[in-house]
Amino acid sequence: MGTTIEELRERVRGPVITPDDEGYEEARAVRNGMIDKRPAAVVRTANVGDVMAAVDHARENGLDLAVRGGGHGVPGFGTCDDGVVIDLSAMRGVRVDPRAQTARAEAGATLGDFNAATHAFGLATTGGIVSTTGLSGLTLGGGIGYLARSYGLSLDNLISADVVTADGRFVVASDRENEDLFWALRGGGGNFGAVTSLEFKLHPVDMVYGGPVFFELEAARDLLRWYREYIVDAPEAFGGFPAFQIAPPLPFIPEERHGDTFAAFIACWSGPLEEGEAALKPLHDVAPVVAEHVGPMPYPALNGAFDALFPPGLQHYWKANFVTEITDEMIDAHLQHGPNVPYVSSTMHIYPINGAVHRVGATDTAFAHREANFATVIAGMWPDPADNEKNTTWVKDYYAATAPLSEAGGYINFMAGDDQDRIKANYGVNYERLVEVKRAWDRDNLFHLNQNIVP
Repeated sequence: MGTTIEELRERVRGPVITPDDEGYEEARAVRNGMIDKRPAAVVRTANVGDVMAAVDHARENGLDLAVRGGGHGVPGFGTCDDGVVIDLSAMRGVRVDPRAQTARAEAGATLGDFNAATHAFGLATTGGIVSTTGLSGLTLGGGIGYLARSYGLSLDNLISADVVTADGRFVVASDRENEDLFWALRGGGGNFGAVTSLEFKLHPVDMVYGGPVFFELEAARDLLRWYREYIVDAPEAFGGFPAFQIAPPLPFIPEERHGDTFAAFIACWSGPLEEGEAALKPLHDVAPVVAEHVGPMPYPALNGAFDALFPPGLQHYWKANFVTEITDEMIDAHLQHGPNVPYVSSTMHIYPINGAVHRVGATDTAFAHREANFATVIAGMWPDPADNEKNTTWVKDYYAATAPLSEAGGYINFMAGDDQDRIKANYGVNYERLVEVKRAWDRDNLFHLNQNIVP
């Protein structure tokens, strides 16, 4: 006999929000406006004990269990119908040890929370592209960002993780204890338990030199050709990526060009600041620049520069693949579909994942695709549900043109809810070992609301 909601409320410190409670509509919402689920209870956990109680309640009552960190995931796995949601958003503390150059973050922290704490000491680790991203979900799936070529993926900088397992126990995973779990957490997503805090290595990154550069669409072919060649042996402090982008109404873009579509490049130089201008000169030489906002800035400022383009509640539909080589044929496909980007929040990015990412073996962590040089995402984001068909069609057509020229697998954090049939390809050579670890830690698949590894 499982616990009742009343008994759960007595056991936890944080609020347990049910459909009859004030605030339920806010509590059940996730970032993707397409997702409309009605959980039986949202447990806004205050501490690890609350997480343990919520896991026990879900398991004992045979309920679906969703774990929500930053709530940023496109498929909406941070909620469910008629089940229990562990909402970690109140657990967002970050403690920095500047002497050891490490930081421990609670699992509800966003990249912005983490950067604010570490930047005070002139330190950082690899994060994502927008500061509202949840740090735990980002890390468990990989962690691709501006600093990846210098310092590896976010998960490559993970030292340890605190985890509540499917049987309600609290364990620590590191390279010294529960090593199989630690291996699986680094790329296997939320399949193995509810992570409650993460400890990271930090690196001396304070000010960076970078920002967005806009070129006319006619320069897109030259930009992509330059990028594929330059990034092969570019200094690892160079961490930029190309995009197709509708110009938002920003002051550095000529007013008459607001709303026009451009080929863009988001540049980041994390090496010595005085070398930044010279480091970005090859980019500026590709073609005449229409507009740019490039210069020295605090690293967190670059990580938060695009937050306003991605407010909560947008409709989201994404597709993605790893890419080994950007061939001329692939560039043709990008030129066919990229300029048709339908809304200012929608985009296509090609992130570089060579450099330090390649210095980790394919089986050293669960993130298998160390042979890939790029991670491409076609990210459809728009406000009006009436435009869903038009916008998802753009994503699907773009993906259909580029996927045959890419690797079979894609980045877990970019997968949509309809990508479950790609699980084996996405986890690559590590899939069978991940199944074994799943059986050891979650044989009944309590943690199945994710890119699921079936035990």
